[in-house]
Amino acid sequence: MESFIHLRKGKTPRRVHADLDGLKDDELGRGGFTGRTANMYRRHDPTAFRSVGPLRPTDVLADQLKPSDATDANGGPLLMFSNPDCRILLSRRQEEMPFYTRYVDGDLLCFVHQGSGLLETEFGPLSYRQGDWVYIPKACTWRQIPDGETTLLMIEATDEFRVPPPGTLGRHFPFDPAQATIPDPEPIEDDGRDQYEVRLMHREIEDSDSTTLYYQHNPIDVEGWRGDNFAFTFNIADYTVVTSDSVHLPPTVHLFMQATGVYVMNFLPKPAETVPGTERTPWYHRNVDYDEIAFFHGGSLYGIPMPPGLISHAPQGVHHGAPEKARERARRKFDEYSSVDWQVIAIDTRRRLTPSAEILANDLGQH
Repeated sequence: MESFIHLRKGKTPRRVHADLDGLKDDELGRGGFTGRTANMYRRHDPTAFRSVGPLRPTDVLADQLKPSDATDANGGPLLMFSNPDCRILLSRRQEEMPFYTRYVDGDLLCFVHQGSGLLETEFGPLSYRQGDWVYIPKACTWRQIPDGETTLLMIEATDEFRVPPPGTLGRHFPFDPAQATIPDPEPIEDDGRDQYEVRLMHREIEDSDSTTLYYQHNPIDVEGWRGDNFAFTFNIADYTVVTSDSVHLPPTVHLFMQATGVYVMNFLPKPAETVPGTERTPWYHRNVDYDEIAFFHGGSLYGIPMPPGLISHAPQGVHHGAPEKARERARRKFDEYSSVDWQVIAIDTRRRLTPSAEILANDLGQH
């Protein structure tokens, strides 16, 4: 149970996540860093293991995966991970959709890793660019018209995505909804074709066999709308990063959107911690209650480049964290770097994620 009494046993530093004196900082905590916590100080790197069995970390590069929409205008995104609360997919569409689509199992939240273009939606046209989050409400009809190849990280929740409840910082930090771009309705005239195809995306059957509706008019025919359920874009450049000089803050501080069992966070460029002895890299942990996906958008960690498009999955219960070399470098270069310029999208899920066959076949750790 939770208690006002926090015990200390054995050799521990005075400050949390600081002044380790050669020990390895390992957090065993409930509720994704917000519940009961034990900070263990180890002699050895807890990620130095060899895994046998299904609960093992996986790492893949987005450009090595082959969504069918990358080469076929009639194709679709690639399923990467799934559980009863969400599906995580990858799209690399190059050509405009010759059809409309409608995700009927839940809201859709897409991150634009690369590319730009236009989405035709029932709420109106939405331009997108690199670094945008694109939110599409459940069962909204839309179509993508890319300017060139567009790489999308797609998260489909079986519940609705919501803005996190305001905490002590108030309603506008770190995510100020007033910075979102909201479309104006713009109905599209019929172009003379006999029918307009709308593909319904749902779990019961394979996407290639998805239910299809055929309209005799263009389904983007909305003259006006009102309410608080609508599509929008939000760029990570407008996200306010919360920082601390004396401690590396936990991932949940950077929460962007959430649905039941699904939490989405932005790790973005920020000033580095300045108090001597403070650990500037995330501490070791084992995601006791959450699986974690990290999608590396770009940047570097104290001079170590992060591979753009790397997708890393850490199952709950299995240790992970920045490599020991990166921790040692951050300490050694403490006075040389005053900021960290990483750009990482994190997805935490309450229920265990199942990697798809394509993910397992392209796992860098198995080759």
